[in-house]
Order: sequence, then C-alpha cells, then structure tokens
Amino acid sequence: MVAAAAGGRPSPSPSPQEQPQPSSGGSPGQIRCEDALSVCSKLCYGIGGAPNQVASSAASFFLQIYLLDIALITPLHASLVFFIGRACGAASDPIAGFFINKSKWTKIGRLMPWLLGCTPFLIVSYFLLWYLPPFISARVVWYLVFYCLYQALSTLFQVSYSSLTMFLTTEQKDRDSATAYRMTFEVLGTLVGAALQGQIVASAHAPDHCQYNNSIESLYSTSIRENISTIHDLSHGRKLYMITAGTIGGIYLVGSAALFFGVKEKIDPYALETDRRIPFFEGHKLALKFGPYVKFTTSFLLISTAVQLEQSNFVLFCTHAADLHSHFQNLVVTILVSATLSIPFWQWFLRHFGKKSAACGISWMIPFAIMLVTIPNVFLAYMVAFVSGLSTAASMLLPWSMLPDIVDHFRVQNPHSTGHETIFYSSYVFFAKISSGIGLGISFSTLDLAGYKSRACKQSSSVVIVLKVLIGAIPAILILLGLFILYFYPINEKSRKETKYALENLRRNYPSIEMIPENEENTSM
Repeated sequence: MVAAAAGGRPSPSPSPQEQPQPSSGGSPGQIRCEDALSVCSKLCYGIGGAPNQVASSAASFFLQIYLLDIALITPLHASLVFFIGRACGAASDPIAGFFINKSKWTKIGRLMPWLLGCTPFLIVSYFLLWYLPPFISARVVWYLVFYCLYQALSTLFQVSYSSLTMFLTTEQKDRDSATAYRMTFEVLGTLVGAALQGQIVASAHAPDHCQYNNSIESLYSTSIRENISTIHDLSHGRKLYMITAGTIGGIYLVGSAALFFGVKEKIDPYALETDRRIPFFEGHKLALKFGPYVKFTTSFLLISTAVQLEQSNFVLFCTHAADLHSHFQNLVVTILVSATLSIPFWQWFLRHFGKKSAACGISWMIPFAIMLVTIPNVFLAYMVAFVSGLSTAASMLLPWSMLPDIVDHFRVQNPHSTGHETIFYSSYVFFAKISSGIGLGISFSTLDLAGYKSRACKQSSSVVIVLKVLIGAIPAILILLGLFILYFYPINEKSRKETKYALENLRRNYPSIEMIPENEENTSM
C-alpha cells in the first residue's frame, strides 16, 4: 500500500533516514499543514457538484409539467415514469457503491475516474430526456428508458461526488467548511437550473393554448391521440426545452473541468497497517444496524420527501390552484435565491448552536405553506417563497454536514476498518431516492384519480383540492414526523468533540503507512 501525494498520485516511500517520526506531542486539535484544505480546492469542489443540481432542479420543477403538457402523457403513465425511474436510480446506489468500493487508486485518485467517466453519458441521457420523439404510441417507453438511464448515471455521479468529502481532508472543521461551499454551489445550481428553465420555457405554458382546449380534452381517445400533431403544434415548446437541455449539458463540462484541475484526493495519512476493508454487503448490514445512522436516515428521508413534493407540485399549484401562473417563474427564483443566500447563515448557526438545533429551521415553511393554501394571494406567495428558501437551505445542508460525523463515529467504534465511507453515502442516497420515488408516484396517481387533464385551461375542483393537500398538509406531516425522529439522534456537539479527540489520538499513536520502510511494509505491526 502506498501513500498518496497531492492529487492522489502514488509516490514512493521515503528512505528510512528521511522518514518523519510520528508526532508524540502537540495538542489533539493541532492541524497538520498537509491536511489544510485551500479555499481554491473548496471552490472547485463546490463548482463540481453544481451541474448535477442544475439538472436535478430543472427536472424536479419542470419534468412533471413537461410530460403532462408537452409530451401529453397521461398522469398515470407519468407516475410510472417517475416511480420506475426513481426506483432505477435507487437500485443504482448499491451497485455504484459496490464498484466504487472495489476500485483501486489511480494517478488521479479512486473517485475521480468515476466522476469523469460517467459525465459524457450523463449529458447525452439528460438531453434525450427532453427530446420529443415523432412517434406517439411508444412515447412513454422513450421517457421511461432515458429517465431511468439519467437517474442511474446521476446516482453514480452523486455517490462518487458526495463520498469525495471524506477524502479531501481528515479535519472535521475543514470538511464542514467544504460541505458549506458544496451546498452553496449546489443551491446556486438549483437556482440556476430552475431560473434558466423557467425563464426559457415559460412561453411554452402560456395560457394562449386555451383555444385548443375543447380538442385537447378529447385527446385520450386513441384515434385522436394518434393524430395529435394535427390538433396542436407543440414544436415551440419542444425547441425551448431542447435549448435548456443543451445548455445544462454544457454546464456539466465546466463542473467536470473544475473537479479535475482543482480537487485532489488524499488517503488518510494515518491509516493503520492492520486495517481491513469491510466487504460491501457486510458493510451495509453494519450501517443498517448503526443506531445514529438509522435515526438520521429515517428523519431526513421524511424531510426530503416533503421538500420533493413541494418542488414537483409547486408549478402545478401556482398554475391551476392559486391563479399565480404569471408569477411562478419569479416565485421559484425567490425560493432559490433565498436558499442560496441563507447557506452561510446556516453554516454559522450550526457551528455556534449545533447541527440538531439548526434542524428547527426546516419547520419554518409549514405555517406559511398552509397560509398560502388557505389564502392564496401574490404578496403571501412571495413571503412563502422566501421562507421556503430558508427551510430548503437547512434541509439540504444538514444531512451532508451530519454524514461525516456519523462516518467518524463509526470509525471510532470500528478502528481497524476501511472502505465504509462509500457505503454510508450510497446507502443514504439509495433510501432518499426510494422515498422520493414513492412520494412522487403517489402524487401522480392521486392527480390521475382526481381527473387531471393535460393542457386544460381550468382543472376540476377535485384536482385543486389534491394540489393543496400535496403542497400543504402532506409536507407538514412528513416534516414534523422527521424532526420528531431527529430529536433522538444521539450525536451532539459534545460527542462530536469526543469523536474528534479519539480519532486524533488514534492517528497520533500509530505510525502512518508512509512512515514504514519499504522492507517492512508487508510485516504486521
């Protein structure tokens, strides 16, 4: 086993005369110079994750209305696309984690080849997801295939990227800082994706299609649906969605360049000679039995499902239930600007008051969302958008800030284990996608049962009621239940300091691999 120089590039072991000696003094909290993470590396790390959030945001806010009003897929078929696609993405998590866990270090690291290798295929699958094929009967199959492919590749990218946090530095403070940079750029990416898509495609959903309403309502008979192009020309909307897909594909290339040139993976310089790599499936069993991880995962699965329901139904709610069609682009931008600007505040808050205390900010959206549902007006809508942005930022920052603490806590209890970092990250992404897929599937199915009609100028009262429930009542219940479970999460600021102290003692009391002479590397310590 060799140590990694900057950038994860293997370097030969130093001669015995040149070998540094293990530190026997110094305070436990002392930071080694080689462990310090530069601002440039943090910026590049944050920029690298933004493209995936740009694409995810555009899909979260607009794929639902695209399938219903541009591709003219029934709500039931759209629910199948979303549910199966999310399930495919979730199934890809353990597969991605397995192969990443088995991969070896290369000259550019262990995770970087996965990030760079999947990006071209991810761009192509995302572009084809927004392409309107000329055929009608198999259109559902087209979107199902490319949505599944996009979800699988996006999962591979996200698992590799999120796991990279543990290989940037061993310092908790630097990892938290890097996570804050990452979440700032991811929320900014969410803003860019929603704003870019919203401003470009807004005219595709303008109310001037009402003159076609009588014809559109009859599209669900097979004979008319086969000749849909003679009833309404959808080329304008198709072109707008293709433009945004191509633009977002270019953003992926920028993010990959930032990761490759600005981020360097590091092996823990204090890794023990006696370490053994946890087998992947055994690691999953250990993770699912690890109490802090179980409470953390259950809590944030409920919270993320609530946020996903808000995002995916917000445009439909503004269009059909609140008479805010001309404002929905600006409302989406308000949510995301608020979220972007509040990330530094939440980072400051969790450092001074603790991560569990910061979770209370997630609940702020509940009373305002209920007010919007009961008293829909423009002023209240913008107030709700601003507060929702604050809550969304907290819900995005906290889980990724808390996961490294859980990994460190696990390492203290299993000091001679390696390879568990990817397992914890891939498992969390797996369960998050499963829960959001179930939530979206229920959302679509409920709209279908309520009688949602694509491109109709006015939906029935039952559809309006369903949209209000999906925006107000269900997210409120999920968030409150998630916060209740998080109350019993055992890792607080005191235990974080104890874990940090234990890990620093562990690293200080054992020589690193790079300190062992070449002729002793294969002997037991």
